[in-house]
Amino acid sequence: MLRFAFSITLISSALAATPALMPLPVTVRLGTGKLILDKTFRAALVSAPDTRLKASVGRFVERLSRQTGIPMLGLGNAAPKLRVECAGAGSEYPVLGEDESYTLDVTSEGAVLKAPTRAGALHGLGTFGQLVTLGPGGFEVPAVHIEDKPRFPWRGLMMDSARHFMPLEVVKRNLDAMAAVKLNVFHWHLADDQGFRVESTRFPKLHQEGSDGLFYTQDEIRSVVAYARDRGIRVVPEFDIPGHTTAWLVGYPELGTNPGPYEIGRKWGVYENALDPSREETYAFLDTFFEEMTALFPDRYFHIGGDEVEAKQWNASARVQTFAKQNNLKDAHAIQAYFNQRVQKLLQKRGKIVIGWDEVLHPDLPRDIVVQSWQGQKSLAEAAAKGYRGILSWGYYLDHLRPAAFHYGVDPMAADADSLGQEQRSRILGGEMCMWAEYVTAETVDSRIWPRAAAIAERLWSPAASRDLESMYARMEAVSRVLEWTGVQHRANYAPMLERLTGGRPSEPLRVLADAVEGLGLGPRARAGKYTSLTPMNRLADAARPESESVRALELAAAKVAANPKGSLADAAALRREFSRWAANDARFQELAAENPLLAELKPLSRDLAALGNAGLKLLDALEKGQAPAAAFVAEQTRGITRMEKPAAEVNLAATRPVKVLLKGGKK
Repeated sequence: MLRFAFSITLISSALAATPALMPLPVTVRLGTGKLILDKTFRAALVSAPDTRLKASVGRFVERLSRQTGIPMLGLGNAAPKLRVECAGAGSEYPVLGEDESYTLDVTSEGAVLKAPTRAGALHGLGTFGQLVTLGPGGFEVPAVHIEDKPRFPWRGLMMDSARHFMPLEVVKRNLDAMAAVKLNVFHWHLADDQGFRVESTRFPKLHQEGSDGLFYTQDEIRSVVAYARDRGIRVVPEFDIPGHTTAWLVGYPELGTNPGPYEIGRKWGVYENALDPSREETYAFLDTFFEEMTALFPDRYFHIGGDEVEAKQWNASARVQTFAKQNNLKDAHAIQAYFNQRVQKLLQKRGKIVIGWDEVLHPDLPRDIVVQSWQGQKSLAEAAAKGYRGILSWGYYLDHLRPAAFHYGVDPMAADADSLGQEQRSRILGGEMCMWAEYVTAETVDSRIWPRAAAIAERLWSPAASRDLESMYARMEAVSRVLEWTGVQHRANYAPMLERLTGGRPSEPLRVLADAVEGLGLGPRARAGKYTSLTPMNRLADAARPESESVRALELAAAKVAANPKGSLADAAALRREFSRWAANDARFQELAAENPLLAELKPLSRDLAALGNAGLKLLDALEKGQAPAAAFVAEQTRGITRMEKPAAEVNLAATRPVKVLLKGGKK
């Protein structure tokens, strides 16, 4: 527990002057005093009747009760401690561009939340929940005045349920977490080469033969849409066409450019299979399909994918090439643009606005489509200059397991947008983070989304000037703990996965190692081994977190010690405790790993961790004595760290970083 206590101490000191809010509100003014939360706490909607918002207030109090452990039953006739005043409910479903602002005032007597719409009221409730802390007299909320509104209207999370199926409970608990950090779009990737995940009554072989039996019934789809609506979140479905359609073609091979037969994709990567754009039967099928699917998803926006369409089958097909010549389509990109135009008209007549990835952009496409850019801010700005609205996903790919600091530094309004006029800049709607599912399962997906998604949520909500990384990390780690009360299992699944790896034996030696490593993202894992959709995801590489909270705390401490050894005694003591733990852990781990096939690959990694611990102790000794470490020792350790920085067993040994800081004497 000491390693976590050290981390929490750093968090507490960083948050001493400001509440741990994420996203940061536009205006926060702390007052004097605090509102005590106890069994008498009651929240009430005191403005115009709104059954849905009233239910949301009730759910909020239930969550607050779990968060504090206090039964908040609202007994008696006491006045509510939290008054919610909403000017109007707004539309039945959330819509793009609605007013999401709110104000929140807290005093020692009570709190008042005011919002023009239901959406703003929901955001204000989320902020109130983040304000709750444990003080000397129990749970409390500081006196504060908050004024808040979002910077961008489109703040989304894309979840891939096609490559690895995500059960209903996984989807819903992530919707609760999204609402807690003010995300308002759930982009649901529902079909790809590896699976078609929605029940179709018109074309039942789509889900019967293309899903391995893992799909959502239409009633379940409706339940998710309603669940999201009640949390202020829009649901935008994605059915990727004309590529990424292998699972479609298993049941309906006549839609394909080639005759088939087809099998569900098991491997990752881009498949050559594509719908045939030259047959009218393809568009008749899609017309009926869209009629069915658009009835399930009330949002005006509908995603058609359109990315990574391989031209090989189209180029080799005499039928497609004849069709292309007849329609003056010079290449595959022009063929896809023709296809997209046809699809756009099918969706437009049902009141839908098409969204597609960068590849859909073509001069012949109408300007009302929305471009989702995975290619970067330059591509996004170019689309805006050409008259298209767009959302940014480049830099927000959570499956790459980049640190939160990287995501936090990516802004939809980057330098590429500086040359745009005001009207053109308004076409940049915001951004979406992407959780592609090649290397995640229902067990691990939460830990790959949270808490880093909260940092991106802040980039999309808060003022652009919010840039302090130390503040961001401190608040993110605090909010990560609050998110547990929404139900996501980004922290809860960690220990059980480690215990499974040890076969039920005490897992502490593995825990020491696991806390010192970080997981690898899509690219490195794809290069490391041949994975399929059937490969077990039960190794340390799957349990390891994208960022090690404890290592980051050690890295900060090492920088302070290196800069001022005499003035950083507490940090030096914390480093010494952890380095000693690393040095002593290998003997215990090697015993645990004996004859354990799941731990065998980690034995060299454990030895490296012990070596880092011993090196760190020697460096601390030298610093405390005011001596420079011997040149030969520095050279030896530098070579060792350079080797250890390379991935092993599909994880990174993050523990190299604090030792490297000491080795360099705090120099970058």
